[in-house]
Amino acid sequence: MKALVRAGVLTAACFGASCLTAHADLIFSPFIGKTFAAQQTLSPIADVDTQTWTVGVSASWLTSNIFGAEVDFGYAPRFFGPDRQLNVLGSNALSLTGNLLLAVPLSVTRDSLRPYVSAGMGMLHAGIDDQAGIATVDRNLLALSLGGGAIGFLSPRVGVRFDLRSVRSTSRGLNNSTLLNEPRLGYWRATIGVAIRYR
Repeated sequence: MKALVRAGVLTAACFGASCLTAHADLIFSPFIGKTFAAQQTLSPIADVDTQTWTVGVSASWLTSNIFGAEVDFGYAPRFFGPDRQLNVLGSNALSLTGNLLLAVPLSVTRDSLRPYVSAGMGMLHAGIDDQAGIATVDRNLLALSLGGGAIGFLSPRVGVRFDLRSVRSTSRGLNNSTLLNEPRLGYWRATIGVAIRYR
């Protein structure tokens, strides 16, 4: 048992040392794209647009090996479409997540596109404002983010980023209560953005 503990400590120490010595970049990426395959149970009246524009920004810390981290913010205005019964004045879906990134090492990709996968958790906000006040929604939900993409640089500082991810609320609310009837919201998001690298 002691040998197993020592091996675990040694492995963790080597991993930490490799992360500290590995070259790392801070990448700032404003993006634009579309949402699709949206589903919701927040409002039985309001519809969900099949596709809507989304904008946002992400800040990533990416090492030269496989590990990285990211904070991602996305905003989709007019996410809930107008319905036949009520006049929806405005709506939106907003996501803020922290994600772990696993990327193909720079030793493999060199200066070409660098694929990655991401997974994390955060907040998903839904807002609906209707004229009658019946379908009004203002909810924050705990969300899971899963996806992937690729980053490629056209110069030492500027490049492009392609990203596809699913953002979905979980069955657990932000108040840590688990309810079978907890409202759900989720969608896929495909985006393209500028990647600005700081070293």
